[in-house]
Amino acid sequence: MAAAAERRVGLEALTAEIVACRRCPRLVEWRERVAREKVARFRSETYWGRPVPGFGDPDARILFVGLAPAAHGGNRTGRVFTGDASGDFLFAAMHAVGLANQPVSRALDDGLRLRGAYVAAAVRCAPPANKPLPSERDTCAPFLARELALLSAVRVLVALGAYGWGAALRAVGDVAGESVVPRPRPKFGHGAEAQVGPYTLIGTYHPSQQNTFTGKLTQPMLERVLSRARELAPAPAIVGR
Repeated sequence: MAAAAERRVGLEALTAEIVACRRCPRLVEWRERVAREKVARFRSETYWGRPVPGFGDPDARILFVGLAPAAHGGNRTGRVFTGDASGDFLFAAMHAVGLANQPVSRALDDGLRLRGAYVAAAVRCAPPANKPLPSERDTCAPFLARELALLSAVRVLVALGAYGWGAALRAVGDVAGESVVPRPRPKFGHGAEAQVGPYTLIGTYHPSQQNTFTGKLTQPMLERVLSRARELAPAPAIVGR
C-alpha cells in the first residue's frame, strides 16, 4: 500500500511539472497558436494548449508510448489520445481486451478509466506537422524515463509506431542502464518483441488515420498485440482477502 501511494504522489508531482514546461520555444509557440486559432469544428471549445502528461493506472503493468499529442486532440482536451481518431481506434482495442472501461475517449471528464495500463508520449507538446525536432525529443525524454521509473509495476512497454519504439528503448536505457539495451538495437515492426532488461518491448503500427484508413493497421491486428501484452504482464494474483 505504501508503494502504491508513493507512486501516485510521484506521478501527480511529475504531471504538474510536465504541464508547466516551456523548455522548447517552437513547440510552445505552436501549441498556443493552435489553441488560439482553433479549427471551425471546435471553435466554441477552450483548448488545453499546454504539455500533455501521461495518464492511467498508477499500478499499471503495461506502458503505452506514442509520439506526441494531436494538435486538435490532446492539445485541445488535455489528455493524450483523447478527442481524435487515433484515440478512438486505440481505446476501442484497449476496451476489447479489458484494459479500458469504455471504448471511446472524448474529454477529460468522460469517465474513461484504464485498468493495468498507462498511456504516455515521447513528446508532450503538439508539434508542427506532427514532427518534433531531435532537440525537442531529447529535451522531453527525461519525462518518459521518470514515468517509467515511477511505474514500478510495469513489465511491458507497447510502442505505438517506430517513434514510440525508439523513445521506449531510450527510456529503458535511462532507467535500467544502457547495458540492458541489446546491440544492435532491436528493430521496430508490427508485432515485434524484444527483451530489454526487466521489460518486454512490443511494437504496433501507430493507430493514426494514415494507417487505419489504408488497412495497414486493423482492429484485430491491434487487439492481438494488446492481448499479447496482457499475456506477458498478467495482473498479480490476489491472495486471501
